[in-house]
This record gives sequence, structure tokens and C-alpha cells, in this order.
Amino acid sequence: MVTGGSMGLPVISSLYYKEGDLLSILISGIITLAMGLPLAWYFRKEHELNIKDGFFIAVFGWVLISALSGLPFMIYGAIPSFTDAFFEMMSGYTTSGATILTDIEVVPHGLLFWRSQTHLLGGMGFLTLTVIFLPHGMGGVRIFRAESSPGQVITKERFMPRNRDAMIWLWGIYLTLNLLETLLLRLGGMSIFDSLCHSFGTVSTSGYSPKNASIGHYNNAYFDWIITLFMFLGGMTFLLFYQMLKGDWQSIKENTEFRWYVGVLLFFCGMVTWILWKENTYGGLLDSMRYGTFQVMSILTTTGFTTADYEKWPQAAQMFLWVSCFIGACAGSTTSGIKIVHYVIICKYMYASVKKTFLQPMSVVTVRLNNRPTDPLIVDLAICYFIVNIFMVLGGGCFMVLSDDMDYVTAMSSVIATLMNIGPGFGGVGPSENYAHISDVGKWFLSWNMLVGRLEMFSVLVVFYPAFWKK
Repeated sequence: MVTGGSMGLPVISSLYYKEGDLLSILISGIITLAMGLPLAWYFRKEHELNIKDGFFIAVFGWVLISALSGLPFMIYGAIPSFTDAFFEMMSGYTTSGATILTDIEVVPHGLLFWRSQTHLLGGMGFLTLTVIFLPHGMGGVRIFRAESSPGQVITKERFMPRNRDAMIWLWGIYLTLNLLETLLLRLGGMSIFDSLCHSFGTVSTSGYSPKNASIGHYNNAYFDWIITLFMFLGGMTFLLFYQMLKGDWQSIKENTEFRWYVGVLLFFCGMVTWILWKENTYGGLLDSMRYGTFQVMSILTTTGFTTADYEKWPQAAQMFLWVSCFIGACAGSTTSGIKIVHYVIICKYMYASVKKTFLQPMSVVTVRLNNRPTDPLIVDLAICYFIVNIFMVLGGGCFMVLSDDMDYVTAMSSVIATLMNIGPGFGGVGPSENYAHISDVGKWFLSWNMLVGRLEMFSVLVVFYPAFWKK
């Protein structure tokens, strides 16, 4: 019902631009609502959900919503293939930004608005929105847990006693950031339509643009820096915004992950800027900083916007972008990827292990986050999460090479870009390319990768355990 009702905003866009896509959006909204209303009536009494229900809804709810959301494109004919429409919508909801559209600008404005609006809905996690409409109780908690990242488990981010209240605060902060960026882009001269679409894609760290050349279409330094700023904010733990509103600056100062986030960004942005300036790629230091910072921020926060074809950059700069693909931003943000907090724990665990093994065998060394010791089980979870990501990248790359007979750079990059929810990658899926040339089998596999990456691995993988289906 939320999905069907949210098609109302694209209807307004269709009415304004009058490009013939109004009927397709209305029909799709009616079909989606018609599916939701009987379910709402049947389950009108409060039903308590167990943790198994939460995982099932988290996984298959995203699949169902992505399938229904592709209806406007299929009915209008902009994306006639169900596989392609599903891929595009799964990419939108999972904030991946990978597209099969070869010419984005010929698509009607109403459909483009709906395409970007999936970022707005998926950025905070689609199911966190449904928690607001659920009765108070463990049902909402279990859906939220199933959709939340291991990073949020690690950092124990539960800042309000009731889940619905927490979700209202999160969505309030999220929508405020979207509105603020829209106003700033509009003040710079961007149209209200483009401002909204790019804000939806920035704060949610997603990457869909209504322009073929993405942000590079405008060649405007003001737009580049505004979007860079909001990509940075989208990569922050949203708990920090709540603490800022309360004036709790001490907690922000003590937040280990945030300090590492800023440090990692400064290092990678500085290195790429220096390489571009040294190789005279853009002529001056300021332009090198502008393009280098934007692209590092875009990839590290898994946004996927581009202002230049970075595959034409020096190899050293491209190498730093490759490494950025594996990092991600903060847990509890709108980003995907492995996340900074896992690297913090792994690095501290390695340091502690070396110290205890070779330097101080009798000492008791703990891994600390935010000045508090971390449970050993949490350390195991972080290491496991990292290892599973690497295995899935290697296994997925082999699968894509065999299924599509593509070169290994494109195969590996397509898996990394979808699993980490980045969007554009390298090779055949680089910034000047798209995913249209990939086979249907490859698209379904990459769609599954996007879902796995968005739900942070374990929620999706657990449904493949036979024990999950037993009573």
C-alpha cells in the first residue's frame, strides 16, 4: 500500500510534463494498491511476528516490491523486458544506481521521477518505513533487525526505546537532508525536477541521475561540491545527527567509526587529488581536488554519481578508486559496502593479536569501540562478514565470466559494483557504459547480489539454510 500510494508523486510530474506516461503510472498504482488492500484487510488484526517471519519478509518483501515497481516502465514500454525492469527497480531500491538504460533522457519525466523516488524509499531501508505503520510490539523490531546491518548490531545503535519513534526520527532527519540539498541545488540554478532527483540519489547514496552524463552533464563546480557534501553526510551514522540535535557533542567526539571515516576520506581524496595534479590531468590543483574528491566520495559512500570518465585517469588514481569500492562508509547510514566499523574492529583485532602473541603474552588485550570493550562474538561477526564479502566477490566474478563470457575486469567489477551497491564500475560497466549488454541470467544474478549487499549478507543467506524452513 505504501508503494502504490507513493506513485502519486510521479503522477504529479506526469501531469506537469504531459509526455504520455500518466496512464501507465496510474494503472501500476491501482494494481499495487489492489494487491495491498486485501492483505491489509486479512491481516487487520495484530499478528505477532517471530524472527523467522522477519527474515522472510525482509528478503521476499524487497523482491515483491521491486517486481511491482517495474510495472510503470513495462506498461509504458520504456523498459519492456520484465528482467530489465526488475533489475532497474532492484537497483533503485537497494540504492545501487546500476542501470540498463542506454539513453536516460528520452524516458518521460514521470517515469524518471519514479525511478529516482525508489532511492528515496530504499535509502533508509524500505522496511523501516513500514515499521512506522505497524503496531507497537516485537513484529516491527524483528523486521527492522532483519533489514539492519551487522554494523548496527556491532555499534548497538538503538537510540530510542520504541522502534516506531526511532523510525520517525530517522525519517525526519533523512527527509530534512533531502529538502536542504534540493534547496541548495535550486539556488545554484538547477531545475526543481533535477534538484529533487539528484537529492534523492545523494542523501540515500544511490546514484540515479536523470541525465546520461550524470552530474558531469552540468560541468558546474557549485553542484559538484554541494553533492560531495551531502554524500559525506549520507555516509555518516544517522545516530550522530540525533546526538547533534540533542547537543551531545561528546558522543560524536568519542565515536571511533566517525573518526576513521573522516581519516580514510582525507587520505583517499588527498592521494587521488595529488595524482591528478601531478599528472596534470585537469591542469590545476583546485580542479584536481574537485574531480578527485567527488569521485572518491561517490565510490567510498557507494553513491555512484560521476563527473568524469575516471577510466581515462592515471592508473594510480584508478587503483585508489578500486580500493575505495571495498570500504563503504559508516554503519547506520544509508550506504552499503563492507563498512568502516568492520575494518576498525579487524585492524584493532590484528594489533591486539600481534601484541599478545609476540610482545606481551601475559597481557589481556581487548578491542575497544567508542571507549568501550567489544564483545568477542562481535569481533567474530566482523571477521566473518568481511570473509563472506570477499568469497562472494571471487565466486561471483567466476560466475559472471562463465555465464556471460566477458572479460575478467568487467566480470569482477560488475559483482563488486552490485554487491557493494555502488552502480558504475570498471571495464564494460564503467562510468561511460551500463548493464544493458549483460545476459538475463547475469542480470538476475547481479540483482540477487544487490539484494544481498543491501540487506548486509546474513539476512539473505540465512534463508538458504534448511533449518530455517523447519518448525
